[in-house]
Amino acid sequence: MNNPFQFGETVAGYPVRVVNERTVRAAAGLLFFPAVVSFMNALLTANYQPTRLFVIVFLTDMALRMANPRWAPSMIVGGWVVRNQTPEWVGAPQKRFAWGLGLLLGCAMAYLMVFNRYMGPVNMLVCASCLTLMFFETAFGICLGCKLYNVFNREKAQLCPGGVCEVPAQNKGWGISLPQAAVLVLFVGAIVAAKGWVDRTGAVQGGFDDMATLEEMGLKPVAGAPSAAEAERCQVPAFAKALGHEAQWKLHNGCS
Repeated sequence: MNNPFQFGETVAGYPVRVVNERTVRAAAGLLFFPAVVSFMNALLTANYQPTRLFVIVFLTDMALRMANPRWAPSMIVGGWVVRNQTPEWVGAPQKRFAWGLGLLLGCAMAYLMVFNRYMGPVNMLVCASCLTLMFFETAFGICLGCKLYNVFNREKAQLCPGGVCEVPAQNKGWGISLPQAAVLVLFVGAIVAAKGWVDRTGAVQGGFDDMATLEEMGLKPVAGAPSAAEAERCQVPAFAKALGHEAQWKLHNGCS
């Protein structure tokens, strides 16, 4: 029986402790979706509150993973979702190294955004790094952090997803044939042509340009001096001014 406090599982026939790659990918997807939603919400509306909350969730989940993946909420839910699939056991040491990188990024975001409410280019870089790591994991089963494991560790990774650690380099190849490459080129050309057609045909009828205004719907607020409480509520925070998002902040918070 596995020790509840050990990292990874001991499975007969495997030389190192392992984790289920199917669960790992499911967990990455469960974190990737809210990460994208909160990131785009901050980018488009200058409302950083959902991102701050997600950072807390992400940091907590990563900390629990580093102790034992069995107790991380995303791994619990992801494992339940893929419970009927045959496990794909991969080496736990490189996963722990990769999740350690995620934990460091989470700590950086917590310090900058959660506790100090700093909003700037550093946040964008860290967020983009986290999104890239999670996207490659959930979409392709490629653990970028695991690749760095071999750079910093003398003992190379074993039992990599898809057997990439064991497949000889000469057998890997490009993995795409000439006809497939031609299909991709034609597809991109078709998308470019479709974009040109969409641009030429103009805006969709009934779109934002054709929507009724607030005055036409009788919903325009009655003009008047705002109350002291309302004026205080609508004071634009310093971080929004620093980013040049004053208008977006007012729009999101219902301030004129």
